[in-house]
Amino acid sequence: MENIKEIKIKVEGKKWEDALEKAYAKASKNFQVDGFRKGKAPKSVFLKKYTQERLNFDAADICLDDAYSDMFKKAKDLEIVAQPEITLSDISDKGVEFLFTLTLKPEVKLGKYKGLGVKKDKVSVTKDEIAHEIEHLRSHYTENVVKESGAVESGDIAVIDFEGFKDGVAFPGGKGENYSLEIGSNTFIPGFEDQVIGMNVGDEKDINVTFPEDYHAEDLKGAPVVFKVKVNEIKVKRIPELDADFFEDLGMEGIDSKETLEAQVKENIKTRKDADAENKYIDELLEAAAKGVKVDIPSVMLDEELNRMVKQYEETLKMQGLSLEQFYQFTNSDESKLRDQMKEEANKRITYRLMLEEIAKAENIEINDKDANKEVKEMSSKYNMKEEEFLNAFGGLEMVKYDLKMRKAIDVLKGE
Repeated sequence: MENIKEIKIKVEGKKWEDALEKAYAKASKNFQVDGFRKGKAPKSVFLKKYTQERLNFDAADICLDDAYSDMFKKAKDLEIVAQPEITLSDISDKGVEFLFTLTLKPEVKLGKYKGLGVKKDKVSVTKDEIAHEIEHLRSHYTENVVKESGAVESGDIAVIDFEGFKDGVAFPGGKGENYSLEIGSNTFIPGFEDQVIGMNVGDEKDINVTFPEDYHAEDLKGAPVVFKVKVNEIKVKRIPELDADFFEDLGMEGIDSKETLEAQVKENIKTRKDADAENKYIDELLEAAAKGVKVDIPSVMLDEELNRMVKQYEETLKMQGLSLEQFYQFTNSDESKLRDQMKEEANKRITYRLMLEEIAKAENIEINDKDANKEVKEMSSKYNMKEEEFLNAFGGLEMVKYDLKMRKAIDVLKGE
């Protein structure tokens, strides 16, 4: 295949002899030979038990780092797109030969990438969207306050004691004390919450319900039961008014009235919609440009992309309190199935990346240190980080240059 390159690196002569001596010194130090203290057996005796072959492989391990360096020197003009594969093509007490198999960047044939006819969605913000967002904000500051008088109504929170009985016998898991039940939340068995409506503080009542046929506990499926219920307290949800106290609780600079809040919320919604519209626009541009691209993606390149995607997915699950193993159990899946599901997206990501690199080359896009350092300064300031910290997190200045180059290639798709 044209995108596979093999490089052989030989180690022999003095360099190999030195490696063998280092390997011998390390191996013999703690190796036990009968009749001798550790490290004190003559070399000829030591080798009879340890073997020359084993020592050769130890020496090869010692030579590996230097062999990698020599290989990369020979491959300095090649675009390698995956971790090199390495095999020992020859090894003896005379020397070692490493065979590095390199996967090179595949040839990319671009199709049409200018004048793609993709339009960016226009963004607007309606009064209903502003009102909905403000209601959402208010709901975050909702308080549950004690209802001074009156019976339980839908939407109230009834603080109850309860105990369930089947055929006059209490069943496991059917008891609770001072449980806060929001009426209308459908948290309990169908029919339970409706029968709490109308009860007052201190009231006790037998509530008759029937467990659903698909209930998880086998002995309760479809069973009629009685819950003895007592109401200890009734609470109502109090949503704050748009007043000075609420604006102070928000802690948003410059927000001291309904009008200033609406203006800020409108700006926030527009910013979010603009970002969504921009992302959608870029996705559609990439998809349109990629339709004309011809590229044969190497399997090792695809495997490495899938490895990254699985790792990213694992990190996302961790933030949700799940491990990858738990995910596989819950979904009756495994890594092979997950990778199969991700394969199409992985192909797309690689195609887009290779396409943008080729566009950058075709358009002679280059990023100098000055532009990259300017970007570092702006981004580190934006994220309130030291420049060195930002560079370490981003992967170094070369990664910043690469990112800028890709963004400029996308600008070409936009016609900018």
